[in-house]
Amino acid sequence: MKNKQEKVHTIGFSLVSKLNIQLWFRLVGTFIMLNIVFLAASGVTLALLGERRAVQVVQQIHSLGLPALMEGGRLVGQELEVSPREGPAEGITIPKHLQRLFPAETRSAHRQVTLPHTADVALYNILDDLQYQLDLEVDGNPVRIVLRFTAVIWALKTVFVVLLVWQLLTAVRTMMSRAELIRRVLKPISDLAEQTQTLSQGPGRLSLAEMQALAGTLDEIDAARLDTRIDLDSTQDELKGLAQAINSLLERINESYRLQARFVSDASHELRTPIAAIQGYVNLLDRWGKHDPEALQESIDALKEEAANMKELVEKLLFLARGDNQTMQIQLEYFDLQDLARTLYRETELIDGGHEFSLATEPAPVRADAGLVKQACRILIDNAIKYTPVGGSIRLLVSSTGDEVRFTVQDSGVGIPPKDIPHIFDRFYRADNSRARSTGGTGLGLSIAKWIAERHGGYLEVLSRENFGTRIALVLPRCEAELEIVGVGDQEGL
Repeated sequence: MKNKQEKVHTIGFSLVSKLNIQLWFRLVGTFIMLNIVFLAASGVTLALLGERRAVQVVQQIHSLGLPALMEGGRLVGQELEVSPREGPAEGITIPKHLQRLFPAETRSAHRQVTLPHTADVALYNILDDLQYQLDLEVDGNPVRIVLRFTAVIWALKTVFVVLLVWQLLTAVRTMMSRAELIRRVLKPISDLAEQTQTLSQGPGRLSLAEMQALAGTLDEIDAARLDTRIDLDSTQDELKGLAQAINSLLERINESYRLQARFVSDASHELRTPIAAIQGYVNLLDRWGKHDPEALQESIDALKEEAANMKELVEKLLFLARGDNQTMQIQLEYFDLQDLARTLYRETELIDGGHEFSLATEPAPVRADAGLVKQACRILIDNAIKYTPVGGSIRLLVSSTGDEVRFTVQDSGVGIPPKDIPHIFDRFYRADNSRARSTGGTGLGLSIAKWIAERHGGYLEVLSRENFGTRIALVLPRCEAELEIVGVGDQEGL
């Protein structure tokens, strides 16, 4: 169990680490953008400062002329050099459509930014000697103005270093605080994962304290209280999606559990009756049937009937179980539903002579499992026979409309009460329990027919009125065969 818990904590730590890394990258990206903006603003500031100082120099030259005291042809002072230009102008010129953004005194100047090529300069001080050079004509004289920004650059570097230190401290503090916050937010998920890992070890490894902790974690949800739900109003926004998914899962589990409990109860009830009958007749044989031929024959006939009923019930239960487990093999083939209806009509007339049968068909090609479809149709016919009085009429119809085909069974029987129609496809449900034993059956037939219809992409239609009759139709997708359609009767003869 310790290894499992360590694995859960490792998974939780990995998730926290991933979230922290994503947060860190976002934070670093924000800081990089901030630094780029700062550097761009610093460059613009230096350019504006350089232009302003150059304008002042040009205005001074206009008013005083070139310095009369320029010994050696050079004026040096206040990080500024002004000298006559002896060669062609160097640098780039501002495009004419942008020159109006610059002062009139320096619009036509050639500009360039240079760095001294000094190998001994440290990286931190490499920008200290940055030079902003302008070559222009002042009063017809070629002049070169060289500006330096040592003091300003030092101040900007200091601000930039302080900014970097603040970013580093902020990143470390944010990662530590966010990691704890993420752990708190993910704690319900970690607890759920840990309890899941504990459950996977089997019930024998759970202590009483662990079971109580599990009950607290899952809001005391168990098989007897599957209707309990997680309160979404008190759930954090980040986990509301998970809480909703868990509530939806609990809803499905609760419904499945309810249906399973009802199914087991009904199956037990259905099996209890034939078993009790078999025990009664066995006791009768044990007491009097050994020497009474009449009692012996009655008991044998009854045992045969009850055994047949149990066999039918078990076969239907196995059919539904295979359907629920998705292990039923479906053999799809092309055939015409009207051929199947004709076969069922002939068979039904042979085994039932108490009702009037009629048949009306038209071509209805389908692609389905012929055996399963025949079983579903037989269920509909058997129900019509059970609930139609002797002498009543039962009509079989096969029709095709659009992209659907229908096998319809219409009878003149007792009908189904409106309140029972929504439940007739539930397993073991019978509209009239008092008549169920006399008519026979287990209440599973329509459930099987519904499963077969849905498995083939179809459905069942029901229209019924009490004391008037019932019409129920098996509806399947119409599907033309690529080759010649083979009739069901021909297939059975192969």
